[in-house]
Amino acid sequence: MSSIGIGLVGAGWMGATLLRRFSEHEGVQVIGIHQRRREKALEVMNELGIGEGLYCDDFEKMLSMPGLDAVIICSTNEAHGQQAIAAMEAGKHVFCEKPCATRYDEFLRQIELEEANPGLVTFVDYLMNFDALENRIRRMTSEGVFGTITQIQVNYRHPINIAGDKKWKLSGERMGDAIGMGIIHSLSVMLNIMAEQGANPVRVYATTSMVHRRDFDIPGLWNLQIEFSNGATGFCFGNVDQANGYDAYHHIHGTEGGLIFDSLLDRPQKVRVWSEKTTDGKWIYPLDAERCKAEGVEEHQWPAETTTPDSGDVMEHQTGACVSHFLECIQKGEQSYLSFVNSAPVADLGWAAQISAAEGIPVDLPLDIERAREFFEKKES
Repeated sequence: MSSIGIGLVGAGWMGATLLRRFSEHEGVQVIGIHQRRREKALEVMNELGIGEGLYCDDFEKMLSMPGLDAVIICSTNEAHGQQAIAAMEAGKHVFCEKPCATRYDEFLRQIELEEANPGLVTFVDYLMNFDALENRIRRMTSEGVFGTITQIQVNYRHPINIAGDKKWKLSGERMGDAIGMGIIHSLSVMLNIMAEQGANPVRVYATTSMVHRRDFDIPGLWNLQIEFSNGATGFCFGNVDQANGYDAYHHIHGTEGGLIFDSLLDRPQKVRVWSEKTTDGKWIYPLDAERCKAEGVEEHQWPAETTTPDSGDVMEHQTGACVSHFLECIQKGEQSYLSFVNSAPVADLGWAAQISAAEGIPVDLPLDIERAREFFEKKES
């Protein structure tokens, strides 16, 4: 494919950022932009030098535009599922902002369509996985630096932006749930780390709280305990309401090593690592060049450009890497490791957590489809 024609749905905060990233690639052609508020779409289009004639006031109409190969979905959460389904039914590749869907039946349909159309590339934007820190942790895990992981904690505490036209996030009907709104980033990171050891989640127990600082009509605070197939336990404390800064705290403990990442500390102190295999069991600070030199462990110093997931500013996220990955998958005819199907265990964990919190019991994974279908049909009716 010499060029890739894209259509954007939703030209808000994230949509505009992704459009900039796609526009940086040669061979990418913007075919159409659909946004409910025309003036918002034109503002972004003018900024990027995109002709106003490419504005499309109807999503279905955009899907039929000549030259359209892929659809970038950045609309409000409740629309993700239906729009992704419509795009796939029209034979288009799909780049979908998380959550992939807010309704369980739409999630199942996405899985069904991907399995029935192996030529379509799909991608769910769990962008924390593209951060240099996360890449390094996965590599260290696969190399046995930590031994067998026995405990892992990955948090997501970030007061999501509800200013101005983002107030829709206060509504559970439109946002879905707080897991899909942001906490799922941490779950995807955790599952991908554990996958390096061949470990899958087998059970989750979740609790929530309706204590709020802001006017959410659903729980903004979640606590998850996850059991893995290798006997490890995972913990995730998530909060999209009550937080001060961007807390993506990691704590990995294994039989031969461990790692702590505290996103709220100054950069030299953010990461601590120890390993019987590589550091003789001593804690080191790989982002602190001066300390590594003073302690004679310069060989374990991480590159200065090592990025860490510690910002609520979307412009500082790894959106460029996500876009490059998606385009490369299309060009090579390969499916993404974060496709609807391949990332389904992440979404499945989120659905199971909702059932666990509502019923007050642990829920086994993989999730029983019929049980889940019955639960969400009652919830959504």
